[in-house]
Amino acid sequence: MVMPTAVNNDRLKKRFQKWDVNANGTVEKSDFRAEAERIIEAFGEDATSPQARALIDAYLAMFDFFASKTGVGADGAMTEEQFVGVFEAAVHAEGDAGFNRVIRPTVAAMVGLCDTDGDGELSPGEFRKWLEAIGVDASSATESFQLIDTSGNGKLTVAEVVNAVRAYLFGTLDVPLLGH
Repeated sequence: MVMPTAVNNDRLKKRFQKWDVNANGTVEKSDFRAEAERIIEAFGEDATSPQARALIDAYLAMFDFFASKTGVGADGAMTEEQFVGVFEAAVHAEGDAGFNRVIRPTVAAMVGLCDTDGDGELSPGEFRKWLEAIGVDASSATESFQLIDTSGNGKLTVAEVVNAVRAYLFGTLDVPLLGH
């Protein structure tokens, strides 16, 4: 179990605000789809490719999970309070098991999309493009890459990226892999 902290809550609120593109105070399934589509477009990927479909499907499944847990339903809208509460209950409270069930599929799909050379890992250039695609200042991409590359082999595996996103969301790593 990971205890929510001020850092966790701040990061969740920023994530919520990033999804709430129309600033109406709620996130809907269309917001999750729009983010996936923005990332796909930033990579110049065909929206019908298997990698693009996997990312969209993962984002929509994540929304459906959160919406189900908050009781708003698949066609509903979550407030920031509902989103933070369900994230804390389903991810922080359950630690790695919750993270792996809820967030890991989206991270893995993102790596699949970003892996433009198809080698199953992210190069420094692919990682930089990820940061740019999600609206993060990529000026620290090299330093961030080195922090995440725990094997030191110059490539990021899905496991390394998943661990980094987990550490970021749990407040123990300051590499904004999901946007500011």
